[in-house]
Amino acid sequence: MAKHVVSVSLGSSERDHVAEVELFGEAVTIERRGTDGSVKEAIRLISSLDGKVDAFGLGGIDRYIYAGGRRYTLREGDRIARTAQRSPIVDGSGLKDTLERWVIPYLQEQGLFSFAGKRILMVAAVDRFGMAEALLDTGADVMFGDVIFILGLPYPLKSLSSLSRLARVLAPVVVQLPSKWIYPTGERQGKSVPKYRRYYEWADMVAGDFHLIKRYMPENMEGKTILTNTVTPRDIEDLRRRGVATLITTTPDLGGRSFGTNVVEAALVAVSGSNGRMPDPGMYLDLLQRLGFAPRIVQLTS
Repeated sequence: MAKHVVSVSLGSSERDHVAEVELFGEAVTIERRGTDGSVKEAIRLISSLDGKVDAFGLGGIDRYIYAGGRRYTLREGDRIARTAQRSPIVDGSGLKDTLERWVIPYLQEQGLFSFAGKRILMVAAVDRFGMAEALLDTGADVMFGDVIFILGLPYPLKSLSSLSRLARVLAPVVVQLPSKWIYPTGERQGKSVPKYRRYYEWADMVAGDFHLIKRYMPENMEGKTILTNTVTPRDIEDLRRRGVATLITTTPDLGGRSFGTNVVEAALVAVSGSNGRMPDPGMYLDLLQRLGFAPRIVQLTS
């Protein structure tokens, strides 16, 4: 019987998509349903599908964020996730800490992209701590924009130790806030309000969550590289119009777009043979390598 995976996202319903894929010889229907920022609708959807789907992805909000070896639970994300009682639910953090940590050295070792010496603006490390650590390991000059892109304050950070110290103070408060205060949800996902231009201009590459990248992105991104995931064909055309040279997505193309890590993680849970139990996150990378998953690189300018 075909597997069915549904990502319930606080994002815009305009980004909804369905794809049919085959994983380990099993047919898997992957579906993304946006609730246009409504937590109530996300809870209703999960409740109505619980036990009827093989796994849920939780999109448009994290359940957990990480800094300095500590895990912080977002109250609203946890509240939504707890609605699922029979079908497993994942927010993509398992893949972020395995796949995205692996992608960076893979790209460099395969000669696909060189990070050493590049100036990289990472919009939020607490959301992708594995990627942040891997980028630093390459010798890149990395600027962390967590305070800028989450709190809207012009204070870049230049080390993960600084981020960890700040997180110990601010995270206990931030995780209690409504998600719409700290992350673009609903129709806000389709909008850019150019701001903090100097940080984009400084960078050779902008990395991290696409909606945060887009949040303050200037019109002129000529020659830049974007390292992200969850982009639609419309997003790609918008990046091309802005002059972005190269797009790298950590997740592969599935049915014409790159789905979020929460969706891919949910698909792996569905086909892992774990009978509804959550696999060890270390298993994700093994599963992906057996499937031949690889990052996607798109040259947007000639």
